[in-house]
Parts: sequence; C-alpha cells; structure tokens
Amino acid sequence: MKLTLNTQIFIAAAAGILLGLWFSALGTTTPFVSHALRVCSVIGGVFIALLKMILIPLVFSSIAVGIANLRAHQQMNKVWQITLIYYFTTTMLAVLLGLVSVHLFQPGVGLHLGMFQDKMANFNTQSLSVGEFLENFLKNLFINPFEAMAGGHILATIVFAIFLGIALVIAGDRRAKTILNLLTEFFDLIMMIVGWIMWLLPLGIFCLLTKLVATQNPSLFQALAKFIFVVIGATLFHGFVTLPLILVFLGKQDLKTYYRSVREALITALSTSSSSATLPITYRCVEENLKVDKNIAGFVLPLGATINMDGTALYEALAALFIANLAGVHLYLGQQIIVFLMAILASIGAPGIPSAGMVTMVMVLQSVGLPAEAIAILIPVDRLLDAIRTMVNVKGDTVGCVVVQRFVRK
Repeated sequence: MKLTLNTQIFIAAAAGILLGLWFSALGTTTPFVSHALRVCSVIGGVFIALLKMILIPLVFSSIAVGIANLRAHQQMNKVWQITLIYYFTTTMLAVLLGLVSVHLFQPGVGLHLGMFQDKMANFNTQSLSVGEFLENFLKNLFINPFEAMAGGHILATIVFAIFLGIALVIAGDRRAKTILNLLTEFFDLIMMIVGWIMWLLPLGIFCLLTKLVATQNPSLFQALAKFIFVVIGATLFHGFVTLPLILVFLGKQDLKTYYRSVREALITALSTSSSSATLPITYRCVEENLKVDKNIAGFVLPLGATINMDGTALYEALAALFIANLAGVHLYLGQQIIVFLMAILASIGAPGIPSAGMVTMVMVLQSVGLPAEAIAILIPVDRLLDAIRTMVNVKGDTVGCVVVQRFVRK
C-alpha cells in the first residue's frame, strides 16, 4: 500500500523528534551522534537549498503573471486593497497581543542575569526614529531587478514583479501577449520543478527535525521558561484562535477542511523555520486543496511571505519588553507605541529565512534605547520559537488567500 505524502510527512516528523530526543540523551559530542547530525545537516541543507533555488523565479513569475491575469476580471484593485487591509490588520492584532501578554505575565521580572550587567549599566536612551528606519527600508525596495534577483532580495524582486504585472495590464494583449505567454509558461515550468522537489520533503523534514531537537540546550530553556511559555502561548493563541476566527467569519471556511488542506505547509514551516522555503508547498496546498484561484494565490502568497509576518511581529514586540524587564527599565506608553510601530515595520522587512527576526530585532531594541547586545540571551532559544512563529506566519498567508478570494468573488 502506497503511503500518501501527508502520511509520509507525519511519520518523518515523529521519527525525527524521537531520534532527536535520543541523540540529545546520548550527547551531541558522541562520535556516532556527531556524525549522524552532520549527515542530517547536509541533507536538510540540500533540501532547503533546492527550495531556495527556485524561490526567486517562483516569486517573480507568480506575482507578474498573477497581476496580469487579473486584468481579465477587472479585479486587480480589489485584490490589492483586500490583501493589504488583511495583512496589516492581522499584524497589528498580533503585535497588540504580544504587548498585552507581557503586561499580563511579566516575563523577565525578577530574573537576574549577571552576564549583561555591564551592558545594562551603559544603557542609553538614544533611539532610532521611524523615519530613519523607513528611509533605510525604502532604499532597498527600488534597486536593479537583476541585482535583486541575483542577490536574493525578495522584497525588491516583488516590487519589480508588481510593476511588470501592472505594465502588462496596461499594455493589454495587443502589445504584451507574447511576454505574458512566456512568463506563464515559465511559471508552469517552475511549478513542475517544485513537484520534483516534493519527493524529498519527508526526508528533508526528518533530518531538519532530528537536528533541531538534538541540539537544544535544556538549561537555557529552564532559565527562560516563563518567557518561552508566554511567547509560545501568545503565538499559538494568535495562530489557533485569532486567525481561525477570521477564517470562519470572514472567509466562511470550514476549519476541518482547512486544516486537512494546509497541514503539509504548516508542518514544513515548523520544520524549516522559513516561510520563503515553505512557499512552494504553500502554493500547492492553497491552489490544489483549498481551490483558491491561482492568480489570487500567486499574488497573495509571495507578498505574504515577505510582509505578513504575524508571528515575527508578535515575538519582536514581546521580546523587546522582556529585555526591558531584564534591564529593569520601564517603558512608558509612548515608548511602547514606538515598539508597536517598529515591530510591524521590522516584520515587514524581515526576510523569510530561519531566525531572520533576530536581525530586525536589533532595530526594535534600538528604537527605544535598549542595548542591542541583549539579543544574545534570545539566540539560544530562538530556533524553537522561530519554528512556531514561522508556522503562524504561513498560516496567516493561507487564511489570507481564502479571505481575499471570498471578498473578490463577493
């Protein structure tokens, strides 16, 4: 009896977790375990590299073709508006939830970490303004498209694809039919390659989870237990309460059907901690299982993989206040509003790769004068938290596809 891909994924995930726990018990410095983890690292790295290999061509062709094809139904403006409203609304709800969670559970209060006493003693109130961040952020939006694609700059690639898609709409079939057909055929070929890569999905997930579970440090998890609990609880609340409510009431989608349709994408996101690397699987789940129009999915998903980072925004706002608690610094309402805004902007600018939020986390800390060096206390636990927030990020994108399609059709 041939196992379905879903069954293979579940078996691979369970086996990876169990093997990782066994390796952790044996000790990662044991020659056998060390060699096995090295093999897992290589195989998992190849799997992610294959997904990243097709990421730029997939994003570019899907957005350009998706926008251009919407012209036939005169739906481009409606898709734009609904998508952006949905993304910014869910991100703001996530950040607000993160801030509220800090005040309710107060992680970091009373936790003494001597390793940062010197840095905290030199605490200063210099801040990075929203305007300064926006200036730097916008500079990276409009660059040479070939440089953007070669350098893997997702957001700049998306911006150029949007411009090209709009140009194809304005030009119409008479002047741009050949280019549109070429892009459409190119997109179809990329999706064919995605199908080939999917054969390696169970093996890739098995290796990635084995290494992830085996290399965690239990003592650090114990020291930061309350912080981890609050982050995981708030992230899962957003992912399994807020987003499902939006899905049911705005998307009119049955939850059982939804979870059965997107579980491959959610498991892959949890394993890879990369919404960008998960994008090919997310496409397949949304288009084939949820029956979302490929033009809508082709616009909503790649855009969401770059700017719709609900889990990342929630984490960065919560972590900033957690570090403030560790430093014994009280952030006033105005400073917390800055954290709120900067967490949203930072999540938009964060690339969809593992632990990318740690880079933009520095910007959030500096916006209210907290020492950037404090992110060192988050790094040991970030990998686990990153996996959970990435799953929520991807879930937000899939819910967005359903919501956008319903309102466009309505």
